[in-house]
Amino acid sequence: MNELTVNIYSRYEDLPEGLSEENFFHGTRFFMLCKQTPRMKPYMTVVQNGKGEVVAQMLAVVRYRSSWFPPYLYMHCRIMGEGVFPMQDSDGKQQEDTKKPELFAMMLQAVTERLGRRMLYIEVSNLSQKMFGYKAFRQNGYFPIKWINIHNSVHSHTPEERISDRLKKRLDSAISRDAVTTEVTTDGDLHTFMRLLRHHNWLKPKRYIPHEDFFSGIQKNGLGRLYITRYREHAIGCSAVVYSGSHANMQHNAYLWFAAFRRKSFVWLHPDELTIWHAIKDSHRLGYDHICFLDVGLPSKRNRYREFLLRFGGKPTSTNRWFHTNIGIINRLFSWFYRE
Repeated sequence: MNELTVNIYSRYEDLPEGLSEENFFHGTRFFMLCKQTPRMKPYMTVVQNGKGEVVAQMLAVVRYRSSWFPPYLYMHCRIMGEGVFPMQDSDGKQQEDTKKPELFAMMLQAVTERLGRRMLYIEVSNLSQKMFGYKAFRQNGYFPIKWINIHNSVHSHTPEERISDRLKKRLDSAISRDAVTTEVTTDGDLHTFMRLLRHHNWLKPKRYIPHEDFFSGIQKNGLGRLYITRYREHAIGCSAVVYSGSHANMQHNAYLWFAAFRRKSFVWLHPDELTIWHAIKDSHRLGYDHICFLDVGLPSKRNRYREFLLRFGGKPTSTNRWFHTNIGIINRLFSWFYRE
């Protein structure tokens, strides 16, 4: 680990050459998307060797949050995954997995020192392994909260083979009644998408909904797809999916990031099932290996969203989300409470 340097960049023009683009959540495309979105600011942490070659990279996104009711104003930072580690070192040899925790520890320390005192909290989610970086997190004052991830394989079997006959009948019934899911293609569609998404989440203060420019950027730059489910003139469901990876590295995945439904108003049409089903079907049609559901929630016995997603044949995995708050006594209290 000699001659390694860590730098954090917040301007696109300062980013070094040689950054990997395989992982959407740690690449320059996501960096630019966040840079162009109001109330979001990206910070790219890069580890380079003595030759200036990129050894590791990790993108942290700062979000500015405010509301009149309930009243609050704060900033928080989210990191989705442990970052990217090039498969070859400067000598052309395969980079050992044993180096990754050390590189991650360097990046995590740099981000915590740079942003930790300014953010209400830093959140690290969607790690590839439950215990990855455990030592680094503890050394930097983070505490874990148990979480659930769900992903569906859409390459070995068709989506229809993974669902029950009962669910198939409900989907067919909704479609026969003229409920249809289509891709967002116009500004009018986008405005309708945003109204439904915000209305669905306005009583969920932890749920962060980016500015409309964020979703417009996903749509216009080909970073993913936005879907909207309609019944006649009514919008009854919507979802946002982003794409990451390539077939070459066997991580060609779709990620369902945001979704909203009008379950109670159109209960007989099952808008939640129809909207999610279309996202799964389209990911299969486009040739992705998996569709992963972000922000499933806590592994509690009564997690209804988790049970809903599992109807589509997904696989749940237990993981940790790591948090660090700038309120010292609170951070120490939670670190003690969530000790293992």
